[in-house]
Amino acid sequence: MSNVMMAAEQMDLSPEALSLLTPDAAPAAAVQTLIAANLGMDALKLIARLLPKRYAVGWLCQCARDFPLDIAEKSGAAMAEKWVRDPSEANRRAAFEFANAGKYKTLATFFAAAAGWAGGSLAPATQTVPVPPPDHLTAMAVAGAINSLCAKVPAEINTRRIAFIQNALSLLGATSANHAGAA
Repeated sequence: MSNVMMAAEQMDLSPEALSLLTPDAAPAAAVQTLIAANLGMDALKLIARLLPKRYAVGWLCQCARDFPLDIAEKSGAAMAEKWVRDPSEANRRAAFEFANAGKYKTLATFFAAAAGWAGGSLAPATQTVPVPPPDHLTAMAVAGAINSLCAKVPAEINTRRIAFIQNALSLLGATSANHAGAA
């Protein structure tokens, strides 16, 4: 199965989106096909999964800069950005713990979850047996957080979503030699 089709399946794209994608489609072309069909949410989910995890989280942080954030959201975004700049296990674990403490109910926790789910273990730090996160969880957090950011201005949600996706297309092109979702 191609990276595009595997990502589309993992991200639970709509039947309409799935019908437009072909197994031989290049990642950027697949995203552009969904944009052209006015399937912005599907395009967002697909590109979030096709980008390497660190790029996806970095893209989320860049998108967040366009919005006024409350204190908690700034904290979650700062944790994600810290992990992007230094993807150490300590930074990933700190972001994961922040998101977990907030029960994944707010935008702040989804900023942190994007980094926290990028690797490592979902198990408590004291547990010796690791529980790796499913590979697509980072993309789910990124897509959810970006969509929530766009919804801060309801009249512009689709326009902002498409603009953010267009900005990320250059990242997708820069990573075309990489595997989808790699760290």
